[in-house]
Amino acid sequence: MFKLRRSKVKYHHEVLGGHHHGHHHSHGGGANVNDYLEAVAEYRKTFPSKQDVLEKTPDPAVREMLLNMEQIGCDTAFDRFDKQQPQCSFGIAGACCKICYMGPCKITKKSPKGVCGADADLIVARNFTRALAGGVAAHGAHAREVILALKSAAEGKLDLPIIGEEKVINTAKQFGIYEEGKTVKELASKLADILLDDLSRTIPDEYKTIKACAPAERQKVWSDLGIMPISAYHEVFEALHRTGAATDGDADNVLQQFLRCGLAFVFSGVVGSAIATDSLFGIGNRTTSRVNVGALKKGYVNIAVHGHSPVLVSEIVKQGQSEEFIKLAKENGAKGIQFYGICCSGLSAMYRYNGVIPLSNAVGAEMVLGTGALDLWVADVQDVFPSIMDVANCFKTTVVTTSDSARLPGAEHYAYDHEHSNLDETTKIAKKIVTRAIESFRDRQGMPVFIPPYEVEAEVGFSVEYIESLYGSVKPIADGLKNGDILGIVNIVGCNNPRVIYEKATVDVATKLIENNVLILTNGCASFPLLKLGFCNTSALKKTGAKLRKFLEKDNLPPVWHVGECIDNARSSGFFAKIAAEVGHDIKDMPYGLSSPEWSNEKGIGAALGFRLFGINSYHCVYAPVQGSDKVTEFITEGTKKTLGSSMKVNTDPDALAELIISDLKEKRLALGWSI
Repeated sequence: MFKLRRSKVKYHHEVLGGHHHGHHHSHGGGANVNDYLEAVAEYRKTFPSKQDVLEKTPDPAVREMLLNMEQIGCDTAFDRFDKQQPQCSFGIAGACCKICYMGPCKITKKSPKGVCGADADLIVARNFTRALAGGVAAHGAHAREVILALKSAAEGKLDLPIIGEEKVINTAKQFGIYEEGKTVKELASKLADILLDDLSRTIPDEYKTIKACAPAERQKVWSDLGIMPISAYHEVFEALHRTGAATDGDADNVLQQFLRCGLAFVFSGVVGSAIATDSLFGIGNRTTSRVNVGALKKGYVNIAVHGHSPVLVSEIVKQGQSEEFIKLAKENGAKGIQFYGICCSGLSAMYRYNGVIPLSNAVGAEMVLGTGALDLWVADVQDVFPSIMDVANCFKTTVVTTSDSARLPGAEHYAYDHEHSNLDETTKIAKKIVTRAIESFRDRQGMPVFIPPYEVEAEVGFSVEYIESLYGSVKPIADGLKNGDILGIVNIVGCNNPRVIYEKATVDVATKLIENNVLILTNGCASFPLLKLGFCNTSALKKTGAKLRKFLEKDNLPPVWHVGECIDNARSSGFFAKIAAEVGHDIKDMPYGLSSPEWSNEKGIGAALGFRLFGINSYHCVYAPVQGSDKVTEFITEGTKKTLGSSMKVNTDPDALAELIISDLKEKRLALGWSI
């Protein structure tokens, strides 16, 4: 880990990998320019090359696919990352402003302020707040579609059953809207209206999802800080307004809006979305799945679902598994139809429908296409790189886009429209897509296929509801935590980033944590290496510390519990809240952690901040783009310790990061009077 030389702000050595030294020479209130440019230059030295990835990535299937892609002349994210080096120091530090067109402006010793007079603190705060607003919009758009689908299903406009009836009833009671005699559909419609109101309200009012779902202690903290949001839409609107050219010149005020966006991200983008998804499609249950590219099947109509939106995907899987379409596939020479999952659409589907095989996170999508085994690729929204079209075209794989928000040049488009006015055509669109997959299978006969022989079994579908059904309550987990069988609980999430060895940071952190008796929850893109490399299987107990292994073995549980897609952070926070309530302590005081070792996009900012808003530390191997400002760096690292009871901690060495997590969990235990 490089030594990040900073001034003015005293950081913990664990955060920065070095000790505070030097004197402050402020230029417009930001960091010393020489300090932050030197720090970024050192940080860039930690970025791996493609060759580093080939030598050190933990999944042998990835290594074989990278070599195969090289041989056939297909670029991957790792080739393009190499070609981008050296990346811009000012961009990495967040000290470049492109908000107006008098610039772009960058903070240097010669020019400590932009043309408008904005200093480093303001520029970095505006950039980071705008990035989070983008994350709120991304999860919020996902939420809008699934909440609208719930409402349409409840009102008979969408021919989908409401499978999660118990979820609807329990949530209606939680929100105080349950009425005896009301049908599940009536309750679901009213619940959808509340979720939509929190998503899009313009007139200030109570944020009902926060009121119903957040602990009272946290609600007081947020209210005292003055960061209660009006609605998700409003806070994104206000963030873009406030950070516009020549509007808010106070970095502290901009950062206040950053925190409001964080709450909107959590309670509409994550919690609201999760409530609607579980209500409409059910919670799912613990089940076993084959994972990794070795599970690809030759001779089948192979369909991959990729993105974040579960509504159309659910119907595509339903139709593809029907007798009608299996018969049609066989008439066209196939053995049947097989579904595969990429990113969160795949994770959402895998534990709700039998036979959906998860293969890869978003960064690895090109390599899955590079097998040549896929006939049709369904791309809905988010984390779908434009580059997949280049690889798909090499193998005549048909790509279909299904959202007006996310088109790809050259892809076929069978989709919901901008207004979502054709939700009632879900079955029709799904049938068209499955038919197109069978046609593509027929037309692709003779295409070369390369499938590395790596696959394992993984257990998925863990939830609070499952654990309560297994044990009768969460009390056994709480007791295990108190008596030291479980040192702590850490949620490992986030996307992947070529700034660190692909999937290795996630695997290294997880390995060290389970060795030290830490129970892991996981979801989203970070969960794929844990699925592929056996962490979500009881075979991983042999790598687990003796206390945790003994605790889990008696109930045949793996050391990593896969809770689902990235909005299923709501499930992880549900675990945290239930266990804390069982032992009678606030969440902020519990031995919990959130780690997104390889995070790479705007939603990752919201995910980490979301847990810090609850008082849970976040841990990362990738720095946020804020090094150009001491004020903003302090605000998002140790500053949240004062206001929220939590810190953001970064170390590019995953082993050192894991040691830091373990140390902090022990410190929490000691403060509670629990043994370590």
